[in-house]
Amino acid sequence: MTQASGGLWSPERRDLTGGLVLTVTLIAAEALAISTAMPIVTRELGHLELYGWVFSAFFLGSLIGIAIVGSLIDERGVILPFAAGLVLFGIGLAVGGAAPSMEVLVAARFVQGLGGGALPPVAYVAIGRSLPERLRPSMFATLSTAWILPGILGPAIAGIVAETIGWRWIFLGLLPLIVGSGFVALRALRTMVADDRVSTSADASAGRVALNRRQRWGPTVVLGGGAAILMAGLTEGSPLVLVVLVGVGLTLTAAALSRLTPPGTLRLARGVPTAVLLRGVVTFAFFSVNAYVALMLVEVRGWSAAAAGIALTAATLSWTAGSWTQARLSRRLRPEWFVRRGFPVVALGTAALGSVLLPDVPAWVSIPAFAVAGFGMGLTYAQFALIILRDVPKDGQGAATAGLSLTDALGAALGTGIAGAMIAAAVRAGGGPGPGLAAAIALGAAVAVLGFLLAPRLHPPGAEIP
Repeated sequence: MTQASGGLWSPERRDLTGGLVLTVTLIAAEALAISTAMPIVTRELGHLELYGWVFSAFFLGSLIGIAIVGSLIDERGVILPFAAGLVLFGIGLAVGGAAPSMEVLVAARFVQGLGGGALPPVAYVAIGRSLPERLRPSMFATLSTAWILPGILGPAIAGIVAETIGWRWIFLGLLPLIVGSGFVALRALRTMVADDRVSTSADASAGRVALNRRQRWGPTVVLGGGAAILMAGLTEGSPLVLVVLVGVGLTLTAAALSRLTPPGTLRLARGVPTAVLLRGVVTFAFFSVNAYVALMLVEVRGWSAAAAGIALTAATLSWTAGSWTQARLSRRLRPEWFVRRGFPVVALGTAALGSVLLPDVPAWVSIPAFAVAGFGMGLTYAQFALIILRDVPKDGQGAATAGLSLTDALGAALGTGIAGAMIAAAVRAGGGPGPGLAAAIALGAAVAVLGFLLAPRLHPPGAEIP
């Protein structure tokens, strides 16, 4: 079977497909498990005000990992970044499982993020350099399918484990699996090493998209620091301190992001720059809510952690359904079409989830509501990567996809961080987490609507907008 005619599971591609799917499966299991168990972790370690930081720290670490890895891929290939990412992810799991305090857990999650941030750019570049354009939508749908088993079993198992033998085993139990999945994925990635290195002349071409690796270190540190200052400012009770820290954080973050993403990203230049920025918009909208669904159902509606995980399962399965929907229709419809339809679906599901905060609305409504939001994410999420892999030359895809992953992680970090600040403010005011959750859900829905309004800029000037 030839490279052109083979499918994802053909002999020449099945090692790569299987390795990436296995790695994504483990990362999905960890992410869903942490979201489910966090209400129990907070009861043991205290510091509810740091609840959001457990998620935001992961995404902040990802920012740094992504920015460093992007150009490293273009210069050195995919094996070294992937191996280093798995090692750091494993260290974060070990420290998190032994964390004596919420502060240590936050630090462990930052280390996990450093490692986890290396993995998406590797996957995107492996897909872009190894698969023809016709197979890429199916590959992204397949990677989304890797969330099905963790989505079905992960939240329920995590809730039971956390409530019986202890939440620490959610971290520690994944360690041996990381070793196994890493071996399989690295073996597959070695097959593309010969085509993965970029020549010196091609390196100059990649410079059109982003700076070389050495020049990225400074902006990367500034970006992570600026985002951390911004979120720290949002948690401050003093209005003066809040204004100063938020202003400084926004300035540093914007300045660094402008140097680490394709030119025109922050001003929404048409095409690839808009795709890069809107990826962050959609993750902000979804993850500002996703991290707190279990908290809402456990603390406000009185569900167990295992039962609350059902809502996360529903969103995971519907996200996969949305991914396969776009994969099946991708030969007839362009990625921009799915983005225009996906954003309103995310907004609708998010807004419907907010109704569960009302005592007269049955708590089970959270399950179909969050499933709707997940389906919208499935329609939308992969489209931005498809646009980049379609429109950016291969020798610049490492830096370009790193920019995409940067806005992805930054959107998720700011979404969880700002929502966490709203919840913490509500708790400090004595009203419990409910009012803060309501504000966070409203914010997520509003940002999804904003993404819909900006989506036409994915098209080049003069193009027909469906």
